[in-house]
Amino acid sequence: MKKVIVLNGSPRKNFNTAKLLMEAQKGAESVGAQVEYFNLYDYNFKGCMSCFACQRKGSTTNNVCAVKDDIRPLLEKCVEVNAIIIGSPVYFSYPTGIFRSFVERLMFANHTYMVDKENGGLKRRLEKTIPVGVIFTMNCPKDLAGSINYPVILDENVKSLKHIMGYAEALYSYDTKQFSDFSKYNCDLFDEKHKIEVEQTQFPKDLKAAFELGQKLAKMQSVK
Repeated sequence: MKKVIVLNGSPRKNFNTAKLLMEAQKGAESVGAQVEYFNLYDYNFKGCMSCFACQRKGSTTNNVCAVKDDIRPLLEKCVEVNAIIIGSPVYFSYPTGIFRSFVERLMFANHTYMVDKENGGLKRRLEKTIPVGVIFTMNCPKDLAGSINYPVILDENVKSLKHIMGYAEALYSYDTKQFSDFSKYNCDLFDEKHKIEVEQTQFPKDLKAAFELGQKLAKMQSVK
């Protein structure tokens, strides 16, 4: 049975990012995958400590960060599963800090500083491909996001994951509704009626895309 891990990098456990991740989970389960879902904000951990234990000659870290803290069990699962789905809202052009901290820990332990003389670039450490799906949600409309280079900035995360894990793709959900009740907040930047309309018309399409992403990744072959 295929195993998939889903990781929520949002502080909200039941809002836009979580809803899309839960739909991706359903997609993976619909094709027979066994899925585990985790909220990263439930764990106490930091990003890469730059100890380089994973890069030392004769290292026995086995593709898992050497630092033993709350997040290590999830990092261990990530190199054992058949696919990873991780999501984050976008705050000021970037994913959440906890998303980045987790991805740093995952990637550095599976990264090498060794040149691949046959194929160019750097050698991959993992002997198999573990496909990764990344879901980004943002209040920013798609046109504005493009004009301020959000896709360029966010795609750098996806490119790094693709090189290190073997495959990665992103799903972007734009113009999301950030408040359940706009009347409680100081906010005249966004039109509540427009946000509700997007939630009713576009967000269901994003949910469908997330479901299909979960299906796709769960069916992919995680082999070298």
